[in-house]
Amino acid sequence: MYALILLRHRVPVEEVLKVTDEHRAYLRTLKAAGTLIASGPTEPRTAGALLVRVPDDNVQQSLTDLRNGDPFFKKNIANYELLVWNPVIGNEDLDKI
Repeated sequence: MYALILLRHRVPVEEVLKVTDEHRAYLRTLKAAGTLIASGPTEPRTAGALLVRVPDDNVQQSLTDLRNGDPFFKKNIANYELLVWNPVIGNEDLDKI
């Protein structure tokens, strides 16, 4: 199952930047585990997005666990929207990644 995680900054970008290295280190662990497909900030830099792959069983708990492990969440840097996503066009391409 795929999901989108939308992060909206709760603090000024100067505060976000202080935690960005920790956040990206966490994302690199998700990438290495095969969970994270892609991530990055929006322009203007007021938010970010993650495209993730999670097990089909207990999807919401998996997404909650991903959110809870993020330093941006732990340090109240961002609010999170956890969206289960069922791509109907291009799913076979995502499955190859």
